[in-house]
This record gives sequence, structure tokens and C-alpha cells, in this order.
Amino acid sequence: MDWVIEKHVFGTTIRAQITRLGKDYHILLVGGDQPHIGCTVLAVPRPSLTGNGQVSCTASVLNVTGHKDEQICRYLAERISAKKEAVVVCAGGIHIEKITEKQIEEIVDAVREIAVEIVESERKM
Repeated sequence: MDWVIEKHVFGTTIRAQITRLGKDYHILLVGGDQPHIGCTVLAVPRPSLTGNGQVSCTASVLNVTGHKDEQICRYLAERISAKKEAVVVCAGGIHIEKITEKQIEEIVDAVREIAVEIVESERKM
């Protein structure tokens, strides 16, 4: 089952396409002028190393040379993996020509909102 979450920031759309695969998740995160694959993150849940009983995750990252999409893809994969106790793959890329620091902050905030929506989702296969 797929669903889409879109966030509109400063005249562009950030789009997350979420697919449930059993209890796991595949997320395609794209947006901007030239959506692309700039990064892929695999997050696997595990007990926190602090020993406090919480769930954390271990992430593996593949970046395309010259792309800076890791921050947002990694955040989404790790957050969903730990909160849903599921294996998560997040791939994607957002490209905006002459992006400003303020615009980057807006994109990061939008991705955080997307994470909350996925975590709070009760969608079943």
C-alpha cells in the first residue's frame, strides 16, 4: 500500500511516497527543480546502546558523489525505523538552484513534519 505526503515550502513541493512492505517501509523523498536519487539510507531497528530499553537503529548510507541529501534521508529513515520498529529504506534527493540557508531550514522542518505524520500513521498492509 502506498500513500503520499506533500509539503509546500517557498514555492516548491517536497513529496514523500511511502510504501509498506509487511511491517517495513520504503520511502522515496523528492522535490525541487530536479528530483533525483542523491542518497539512499537503510535503517535497521535495534535496542538502544544506552541499555535504557528504548529502540534505536543502525543506519547504512550510500551517497551519490556531490549530493547533500543525506541529512534529510537519514533523519527520515532513522526516525521511522526507531519509532515503528521497522526496517526502513529512504532514497531521494531535492535539488533547488541557488538554495539559501533559510530555504534549507524550511525543507528540514518539512521533512520533520513528514516524519511525524508517518510515525502517527496507523496504515496497515
